[in-house]
Amino acid sequence: MKITLTGEASLRLEPTPGMLTIEAPSRDRSYSPFHMLGSSIAGCTFSVLQSWGSNKDVKFDDLKIDVDWKFAEGEHRVEKMNVRIEWPSLSAELWPRALRVAHVCGIHQTLTHTVNVEVEAVGAQSPAIA
Repeated sequence: MKITLTGEASLRLEPTPGMLTIEAPSRDRSYSPFHMLGSSIAGCTFSVLQSWGSNKDVKFDDLKIDVDWKFAEGEHRVEKMNVRIEWPSLSAELWPRALRVAHVCGIHQTLTHTVNVEVEAVGAQSPAIA
């Protein structure tokens, strides 16, 4: 599998043989925490579609997932993510089911519901956080 950083707020995931690779068009583009978030939803979406495709005897070697995100105005957080699925070999009649399957992705489900995140200090010298 290969993840290609296609922009500051976008990436593409596509199947390749071998280990996972992450590529950028230049040395100036770093793999940011937001790219990691995008990679999570892309990888999860790919995984559930690949599993579903395997059970339906549908080839998935041309399946590509593009993810981009928009930042909330004036905040350092993602406001919206777009997931685009490109799968040329998938027949028109299977697309509605494939899109339903894509929504089953656990990362998609996590991001579409409220997540409580707790940060704790660990160690004897750690201050209490109010």
